[in-house]
This record gives sequence, structure tokens and C-alpha cells, in this order.
Amino acid sequence: MKDQLEITRTSRKLLARILDNYSLKDLNKVPEGFNNNLIWNIAHVIVTQQLLVYKLSGLPMMVDDTMVAKYRKGTKAEDFVDIGEVEKVKDLLFGSVDQTEKDIDANIFKGYQEYPTSTGFVLKSVHDAMSFNNFHEGIHLGYIIALKKSL
Repeated sequence: MKDQLEITRTSRKLLARILDNYSLKDLNKVPEGFNNNLIWNIAHVIVTQQLLVYKLSGLPMMVDDTMVAKYRKGTKAEDFVDIGEVEKVKDLLFGSVDQTEKDIDANIFKGYQEYPTSTGFVLKSVHDAMSFNNFHEGIHLGYIIALKKSL
């Protein structure tokens, strides 16, 4: 799974550049014709990775219930995200991947609750979850590129 983790880190480096290079106002702006903004998409990929990898493995997540409720599938940007929350998202971008790598190395992932994704692929293991997560982050990276062009 080292390759999967490196793909995730590559994606997260691109997301970190967005957090570093866009103003708080731009991170929060929902352009006309869009449902969400840059910061929602970035926080969403973090929450999704935690749900797919940890929650479905029956393990504690690094994100709290409030963050899950705000950024899970089916939600949209409704509140202004302040600099404190942006910093939290920045920390989780790589902290969550580093912790996942440590947990994989420690072999803590024992069980997995099957999960049919909205694309029709059924996740049956942590390995499936990591692979699908990279696909999911790629979709959101494309969405983020479109959002950037609309700002």
C-alpha cells in the first residue's frame, strides 16, 4: 500500500498549494454555478479518507463528528471557514496520511465493513478503500481546478 500512500501524498501536496496560495476569501467563495468552494472540497477529501479507511474498519478517526457532519458526502459549503479551521485542515492534509501509514505498518486494520460506493464499486478491504480514495481525490482535484478558474 506504499504506492497508494504516495499517490495520496502527491494529491495532498497539490491541495496544500491551494491552501497556501489563495486568500481566505477565495477559499470560501462559492462561484456561480457551483455548490461548493475550495476549502469545502479540500476538507471533504480528508473526511472521506477517514470514513473510508478508519470508520469502515471500525477504528477511531482523526476527524471529529462536527467535521464529518460539515464535510461528508451530501453536504455543501454553508458557513464561512475561518483561518483556525483552515489551519486544522492543513494539519490534517498530511497528518492523516502519516497516521494511516503508521497504522498500516502496525497492522491495526483487521476487519472491514463492505461499502458500495456511489460509482458502483464495492469496497471490501482497506486496500480497496485506499485505492478508491485516490480515485475520489482525483475527482475533487478536477473540481478544484474548475473552481479556481471561476474565481
